[in-house]
Amino acid sequence: MKRIATALTSILALGAAATLAACTDAGKDGTVTLSLAHSYANTHPHHRCGAEKVAESVAASNTGLKIEVYPNSTLGGHAQRFASVVSGDIDIDLQGASEISATYAPIRVLDAAYVFDGADHLFGFFESGQADALREDMLAKTGTRVLDAWYFGMRHFTGNKPLRTPDDFNGVRMRFPDTPQFLQNAEALGASPTSVAFEEVYISLQQGVVDGQENPISVISSLNLPEVQSHLNLTGHMTGFVMPVINENAWQGLTDEQREALSTAISEARTTDRQCIEEEESSFVATWRGDGRMQIVEPDVAAFRTKAEAYFRTAFSGQDLELYNAVRAAAS
Repeated sequence: MKRIATALTSILALGAAATLAACTDAGKDGTVTLSLAHSYANTHPHHRCGAEKVAESVAASNTGLKIEVYPNSTLGGHAQRFASVVSGDIDIDLQGASEISATYAPIRVLDAAYVFDGADHLFGFFESGQADALREDMLAKTGTRVLDAWYFGMRHFTGNKPLRTPDDFNGVRMRFPDTPQFLQNAEALGASPTSVAFEEVYISLQQGVVDGQENPISVISSLNLPEVQSHLNLTGHMTGFVMPVINENAWQGLTDEQREALSTAISEARTTDRQCIEEEESSFVATWRGDGRMQIVEPDVAAFRTKAEAYFRTAFSGQDLELYNAVRAAAS
């Protein structure tokens, strides 16, 4: 059985690679097709208000460019896909800083707890010279180009009891993504982290492998977590964001018109994506508060923020501390 399973896995992987290789070639009519992958369900704003809007806008540009969207981890799990962008097996991916940091470490600082104060602070930083320098360095070292940043929503903790202060983490097995920065965030906030893959969050909560987790509200809903969690703790400990990242060879293979069409589509989708996310967040919280599916807890955010900032001022050093200070300075 193990040999059969291994053989099937190899066949599927070869099939996916062949499909993507075909996608990045120009068709008989000269159309260039690029793959755009992400981890989110078809109902998630990153898909319907982000990736799908990009595909529609590019198609309407009549520049001979087509975007094929692969949602829901179709082309691999969240933690693996950036390597596929580096290798060129995937053209464009929606990726978080912590996942990218496995290949390009400096960017992980952007996922530090409470480093950003919200979406406006996030976008302001990404339009700064400091962010440009970071993107240029990442391009030189990974062969991938960051096209923009899309707001993911503030990240909050869910669980089966309230978390009002950092002391309430005591005895709670909290799921965090298995990346150095997320695990460091757990230490900064005083939590005991358990690493669970994104695709396994629901079943791990259902089976009691972990007691709680942290994610933006849109993900909490799309994963149906109110079925297995009773409390939403509005810590807002991270300004979640993803970056549309493209393989540089794929980018260089486009005409100037195609690059402009893609850049414009992604920039416009940043706005529609944020609107959809913020509308959903308000709607979900109001619904859960009204029907009692989740108890909405307003924690002492200042206590969490103070603890995290004191930690990072000591834990970060050198280039990491310089970037952390630059982001915090951009808040004002």
